[in-house]
Amino acid sequence: MSTEDWVDVGAADELGAHEVQQVVVGSTRIALSYKDGVFGAINGVCNHAGGPLGKGTLDGDYIVCPWHQWRFHRVGGEGERGFEEDVVPAYHVKVRDGRVLVNPKPHTKRAKKPHEPHPLARPVQRAPGKVRVVGISTTAMNATYPRFSTSEALLETALEHAAQAGHETRSIRLRDLSFRSCEGFYSKAARACTWPCSITQMDPHDQLDQVYEALVHWGDVFLVATPIRWGAPSSLYFKMVERMNCIQNQVTIANRVLLQNKVVGAIITGGQDNVQAVAGQILGFFGELGCQFPQFPYIAHSRGWNAEDMERNNACATTTTSPHGDN
Repeated sequence: MSTEDWVDVGAADELGAHEVQQVVVGSTRIALSYKDGVFGAINGVCNHAGGPLGKGTLDGDYIVCPWHQWRFHRVGGEGERGFEEDVVPAYHVKVRDGRVLVNPKPHTKRAKKPHEPHPLARPVQRAPGKVRVVGISTTAMNATYPRFSTSEALLETALEHAAQAGHETRSIRLRDLSFRSCEGFYSKAARACTWPCSITQMDPHDQLDQVYEALVHWGDVFLVATPIRWGAPSSLYFKMVERMNCIQNQVTIANRVLLQNKVVGAIITGGQDNVQAVAGQILGFFGELGCQFPQFPYIAHSRGWNAEDMERNNACATTTTSPHGDN
């Protein structure tokens, strides 16, 4: 290789102070790494969703993408064990006179291992059939020692009425699902928040796929039931909707509305005030996703802050509620 084939990217002592960093060779982003006195250079664009490998971290001999944790060998560019067919281009690198030189022509080519698309990634098509109603209970409780929940009781009643009217129904209790909290991929970059959710794609044990399937592909009408917790919806409600950013983000980055012709209603109960704020959050959020609302979009029961009668609430199955939610 002649001298003009190499590009000077900086002083070796300065670049060697960082395990991984991004440098630019011409118009190409390079992930430059340093370990055990040896520099490595691979293309800085991840095969998965285009994440910036040069802003990742080093795990052994593999650069970990900061977006979704895909790993590529820092020198050869091949994926980790089991994913060797996933390759990002690798570049020759050398040190001369205290300067780091990178050859701009890769000595390996990019290769992507065929991956079956996630089932949720299929086109959204409403199959013929009856109206489908999805009920989502966001009440948290101990599964071993369950208690009575007013919001859930009202939700069950609503689903029974829907079934009697000839509609198909599906009930989801968030507390029965094991799913991770949102990990803020959107905070890294808009395109890092993918559909299906990156967590769902990476973690086969994450069960929020049941909610995605019901809302995006199956249901026509959603009934969201929540207690009032300190003037707000339940913590499980927020855990769910934070993970639904991947649905809203499709509108932002792809002009793609996944929730077309969907109707949302809310069931809200609590022994404290703030019904309007809780309803406003739910309706505002689902409005952002493109949903529609009926003439009376929510039903709510609240007895105010002076309803300090939890013992009586536990003793009878009525719509009476505790100060902090639905007992």
